[in-house]
Amino acid sequence: MRIGEIAAAVGLTTRAIRHYHHLGLLPEPARRPNGYRQYGLREAIALARVKRLTELGLGLEEVRDVLADDAGRELTEVLAELDDDLARQEADIRARRERLAELLQMSREGLLPGEGPVSAGLADLFGRLHPHESAAATKDLEHLALFDVTADPELRDRLYGALRGLADDGDLAARLRDLYARLDDLVDAAPDDPRVEPLGKDLAAVMPEDLLAVLVHGGEDREASPVPDTGKEVASPKDAAPLGSAFGEAFLNDFAPAQAAAIRHMMRLLTGRPGWHP
Repeated sequence: MRIGEIAAAVGLTTRAIRHYHHLGLLPEPARRPNGYRQYGLREAIALARVKRLTELGLGLEEVRDVLADDAGRELTEVLAELDDDLARQEADIRARRERLAELLQMSREGLLPGEGPVSAGLADLFGRLHPHESAAATKDLEHLALFDVTADPELRDRLYGALRGLADDGDLAARLRDLYARLDDLVDAAPDDPRVEPLGKDLAAVMPEDLLAVLVHGGEDREASPVPDTGKEVASPKDAAPLGSAFGEAFLNDFAPAQAAAIRHMMRLLTGRPGWHP
């Protein structure tokens, strides 16, 4: 058989067969006087085996190892590894489908937030909050949707727990609404407006430390942060510039200047508090 004939018989392309020759998966057959390869039944059997192994999901390097082991031990090991990998993929697909089912149910009930899809923890938090009465509150929920992706999962869950506590406490929730209203009032104010520092102080009084940790470290859950260019570590944000990260600065830049000044003052008060660390 010529290469085109054996390719058609086994269900491969001539390009694939030439690639297998190049990788050493298939030895070069004898050649005809005119230089063309002459394939026989042995080559067809070998190609069929390569095809079966690749259809199982083995990479070509793994196929080569299997073909080199006449006793079949390598095949057993590779198949076991492949089975483990498929089991992990199956578990991942199952978890994703369960999450998709939750989102579909929320969507049918009109509970899926505009920022969605988000994690179950954040979706639950959105259901407890009422941001539409405040532009600043709505913006904060957009930021939380970002943190939902970027923050360390353990830190994220602590943060959502703290914010749920705020939302479920009637007195604190009322204070929070008042603080958001005051933030809204600063949208056109100058950064040195006399309302800035009092608002920063009042924000610090209700700010969950886990949210501050997200802003200082950009969502990484750690007690010490490397200082850029030196590799040294700082024990707390008190040793670093306010915010401590480009992530935090980007967060502030999303607010109007006076609003950002109030939030910066809040963070300065919190990071300067004795014993604070994220």
